[in-house]
Amino acid sequence: METGEGASGPGGPDGPDGPGIRFGSASFNQDSTSLALGTKTGYKLFSLTMVEKLDCIHESAETPDVYIVERLFSSSLVVVVSNRTPQRMNIYHFKKGTEICNYSYPNNILAVKLNRQRLVVCLEESIYIHNIKDMKLLKTLLHTPSNPSGLCALSINHSNSYLSYPGSTTIGEIIVYDVNSLNTLTIIAAHDSPLAALTFNASATKLASASERGTVIRVFSIPEGLRLFEFRRGMKRYVNISCLSFSPEGQFLCASSNTETVHIFKLEQLGPNGGDEAATWTAYVGKMFSAASSYFPSQVSGMMSQDRAFATVHLLTSGQRNVCTLAMIQKLPRLMVATADGQLFIYNMDPMDGGECTLVHKHRWGNRVGVDAFPSYAATAALHASGPVTATLTGYTEDGGAKKGEVIPEHEFAAGPVCLDDENEFPPVSIQNCC
Repeated sequence: METGEGASGPGGPDGPDGPGIRFGSASFNQDSTSLALGTKTGYKLFSLTMVEKLDCIHESAETPDVYIVERLFSSSLVVVVSNRTPQRMNIYHFKKGTEICNYSYPNNILAVKLNRQRLVVCLEESIYIHNIKDMKLLKTLLHTPSNPSGLCALSINHSNSYLSYPGSTTIGEIIVYDVNSLNTLTIIAAHDSPLAALTFNASATKLASASERGTVIRVFSIPEGLRLFEFRRGMKRYVNISCLSFSPEGQFLCASSNTETVHIFKLEQLGPNGGDEAATWTAYVGKMFSAASSYFPSQVSGMMSQDRAFATVHLLTSGQRNVCTLAMIQKLPRLMVATADGQLFIYNMDPMDGGECTLVHKHRWGNRVGVDAFPSYAATAALHASGPVTATLTGYTEDGGAKKGEVIPEHEFAAGPVCLDDENEFPPVSIQNCC
């Protein structure tokens, strides 16, 4: 999950029923079977396998002021970053209650992404790529364009393991980097304004993006970088899109923002060879606009030929940050929305007809908190911009692609490190299961 913008730090005012839990971040894991929550007092992990039940499978109060917490699929590996030490990343085996290792970086950590092959740490002007099996630093991408929000996306596919991040501070250029071969894959000119959200589908064959304007969402083919789909979220106002997420099979894409509406788009080709889908009202309107496009100026026809939302959700409140994901729960397609006031909403989605999604359950994991929860990584890290500078680790020989003389992350392994090759924790995944 991408956290909110414009807040001064984690937390919010106390609720009417007493002191509330203060939230620093929330994120769904790679297959949306778990929700990780960073709080003022530590972090919590919830299981999402049941609609009616929200099980807290782990809770830790050892690390306060957590603003990044990421779990690797359903394994016991969890990554935590605290406001107390925003330049240090701690990796834990939460079932065994042990620390696997910790790394310190020259500047504040803005985002951490991980899959079964790689762990990526994003700073404002650099990116560090680790091999997740032994945490060896493989590559340091230095002097990347300023990225104060820590925007980046890492595919979950273990064979096509790609990283995307902004390639410009002024336009919506996307750099797609192969973190297996450690080479740039492609550069995509996606938007006219800077990027706000990025996500890969499960098979890493598609990449969705949105810009700071928040009106248009585009989907590109990977590795070619060709534009496949263009969806219009709205025309009346600019919004801050905080989250994009594909459904497991890649047929749908959901988008949430600071408005009360969550949009779900369907990735279908509309045209004379569209089969049964061509008979739908959306397809009919799409063909009508396409036929009429030759009579309009290019800017107008481009706008009119874009598809509208296939399904929507209208939340009770607006103006707060939230994250969304599409998942199969109890064999049915569901939309889950975690909001900054400490609630998880689960909706049924009709994959055939779309329309307004039906709320089936609402969970609350804490007392009422203010809408300034889920602050941005940039906002929380900025509180510590004047913090201590990490020293270079003397005698560290793995340059990880960093140039001679550059600061290399300090790292320290806990006594008796956990074996990350344990198949019970990291089961083998075939290409078919990832697609």
